[in-house]
Amino acid sequence: MRILVTGGAGFIGSAVVRHLISNTEHEVLNLDKLTYAGNLESLTAIASNSRYEFVQADIGDQATVSAVLERFAPQAIMHLAAESHVDRSIDGPSDFIQTNIVGTYSLLEATRAYWQTLPAAEREAFRFHHISTDEVYGDLHGVDDLFLETTPYAPSSPYSASKAASDHLVRAWQRTYGLPVLITNCSNNYGPYHFPEKLIPLVILNALAGKPLPVYGDGLQVRDWLYVEDHARALVKVVTEGEVGETYNIGGHNEQKNIDVVRGICALLEELAPQRPAGVAHYADLITFVKDRPGHDLRYAIDAGKIERELGWVPEETFQSGLRKTVQWYLDNLEWCRRVQDGSYQGQRLGMTEHKDLLA
Repeated sequence: MRILVTGGAGFIGSAVVRHLISNTEHEVLNLDKLTYAGNLESLTAIASNSRYEFVQADIGDQATVSAVLERFAPQAIMHLAAESHVDRSIDGPSDFIQTNIVGTYSLLEATRAYWQTLPAAEREAFRFHHISTDEVYGDLHGVDDLFLETTPYAPSSPYSASKAASDHLVRAWQRTYGLPVLITNCSNNYGPYHFPEKLIPLVILNALAGKPLPVYGDGLQVRDWLYVEDHARALVKVVTEGEVGETYNIGGHNEQKNIDVVRGICALLEELAPQRPAGVAHYADLITFVKDRPGHDLRYAIDAGKIERELGWVPEETFQSGLRKTVQWYLDNLEWCRRVQDGSYQGQRLGMTEHKDLLA
């Protein structure tokens, strides 16, 4: 298949692109705006592959997206482009509204116009796969409750509200126009190439630098953790085998309190990086409790039974095995981390096609 991936230079998107190129025969066009969270160095291993192409573009630029669709003629679109950091959405919600809501609308309209030009058999086979988050469901109060695909939406942050809106748009474009869509809602991802502002890489890198390890509130917030490469496998499974119009929740079956995640990282670093920074007796001594953020959900947990029953997907990594792999990856790739932290990664443009080339 020819698959267009939006946001393919981001954390989850790059894992999807790497998986598609390394483990399938599909052709991939990666369309990414390259905001601060887009890093082409996460794709160095596959950048020269003949089945891979990168185009720098904004999903909100309908003319450019339409030109890409006409030229590449995808048989499926995997839409991962999004602003995704909750703290950033609290500080400045505008980008989240613009990208996650208006951008998704623009992409849907460009896709609909392209899809309607296809021959009947190709229209029938086409798929628009929208990748979303479990945060659209709000939080869980019962200790045994789980998010189902039918759980009502109750987003708490500007980020989750913008993703909820984009989910609704995608469903509306199927109901109103017949666009063949699929939606997935995932739990917290972690793993290699994760941008260092997120909890797990932030803790790893702060610990190695002897800096405080910030934990919101009492650290008892519960999240279900999903190893990013398990997620990538699930997403490809859905876009190639999922039933049109269906939603699939994707979770790791790994509920952990935030404080236990931080302590687990500290324990692994004691083993894997025993040469602690000067003045640090134990990595866990760096744990610092900070004021909780506004609207912080207490617990997320996914029931991933549907995707297991219907598509045969289950995660391969436990949280313990995935966290060990993640910590080791960061220890082995400190130069990648340094380039992200000092901003020099933003100078990289590997295999890039400029807008003007598309529109010529």
